[in-house]
Amino acid sequence: MERVLLISLAGALGTAARYLMTVALAQRFGSTLPWGTLAVNLVGCFLIALLVPAGAALGWSPTVRAATTVGFLGGFTTYSSFNYETMRLWDSDASGAALLYMLLTIAGGLLAGWLGIVAGRQFGPSLP
Repeated sequence: MERVLLISLAGALGTAARYLMTVALAQRFGSTLPWGTLAVNLVGCFLIALLVPAGAALGWSPTVRAATTVGFLGGFTTYSSFNYETMRLWDSDASGAALLYMLLTIAGGLLAGWLGIVAGRQFGPSLP
């Protein structure tokens, strides 16, 4: 139960960090592109790729590793997990599985998003 609470707390901190970063970057660079989302995704990809092996090498407990990756980075960006898992597959000579995972994630995400928009239109004609 302690692990779940620590992961949840770290997730809340990651979510807050994502929000603050996206607001700051939108104020700084405008909203022509979702700069904040792009930044958290790229930073998250870097951090998860850095912290997974570093945490293991430094002897972090499984709880600390999970709180950092699943919790904080999961709250900060889920794209980092997708990226790390894809890179792990690629690095372990499972390039076919990596390509399939990318295709299913990207195409499936776009399809799920489109279906969500279609379903959401039942409540009103426009997106917020």
